[in-house]
Amino acid sequence: MTVLLSTPGVGDLDEVVRALGEWRREGTSMQLHPGDVGFYWQFGPERTAAALRTWSREGRILGVGLLDGSDLVRLAVDPEARMDEELARQMAEDVSRGERGVLAAGKAHVEALWGGRFRELLLEGGWELDEPWIPMVRDLRESVEDCGLRIEAVGPELVEERVAVHRAAFQGSTFSAERWHAMAAGTPYADARCLVGYNEHGQAVAATTVWSAGAGRPGLIEPLGVHGDHQGHGYGKAMAVAAAAALRQMGASSATVCAEGSNAGAAATYRSAGYQPQAEARDLRRAE
Repeated sequence: MTVLLSTPGVGDLDEVVRALGEWRREGTSMQLHPGDVGFYWQFGPERTAAALRTWSREGRILGVGLLDGSDLVRLAVDPEARMDEELARQMAEDVSRGERGVLAAGKAHVEALWGGRFRELLLEGGWELDEPWIPMVRDLRESVEDCGLRIEAVGPELVEERVAVHRAAFQGSTFSAERWHAMAAGTPYADARCLVGYNEHGQAVAATTVWSAGAGRPGLIEPLGVHGDHQGHGYGKAMAVAAAAALRQMGASSATVCAEGSNAGAAATYRSAGYQPQAEARDLRRAE
């Protein structure tokens, strides 16, 4: 029963997204979410498919990787297969050897936030621990308080404002109205919502996109940003609360996000919005 590495076609994307959603369960480590693929969909379905890798046995997908450039792969595996020796060895070999078509030779990073045999094999093979991430989780079993901002769900009429906030929040961003429409046309966006927050002066000050993995499963915030001209007023906290409220309305069991360990401000913002930090997780890196 050989594990096979493949690059899906556009017609396979729904199956990949469905598998990622089924793997998101409360009590398991954070990993690649359907929303991560959904946000990448801004580049179109063909490019999204080309950036994905799957590991399958007898037609069943057991692992998924999203290539975020030539030197980073973000991974997820079926929780029931995290200690699968054959899968772990095949994935470790495939991400370590440039000719396999996952990561290029030389400097590289692997995002695999779960414990298990795969990480052990990479560390044994010379990979090193990278900078920490802090998973943040807000339980959505209880009602969510008002965030204090006027929140609007983004449709075609608000796309320009949503894009403007994003570009002003993330320096160097190339996000555009065209890319928003491509993202919104993707399969994962059927379980997603874009939000824009407005202050008391009617100015668009913050924005986020929230992604459900299905009712009763953890939802994802990806991304959340505050306009550069309006930072320092608590709008990040307000948007994080609004994101939680939207995900709860969509049936998510929790709202999740990962903060960089080096970004104490982001972690503090989410914590102030009711998100609880989990045990830190580290990417793996190869120096050469």
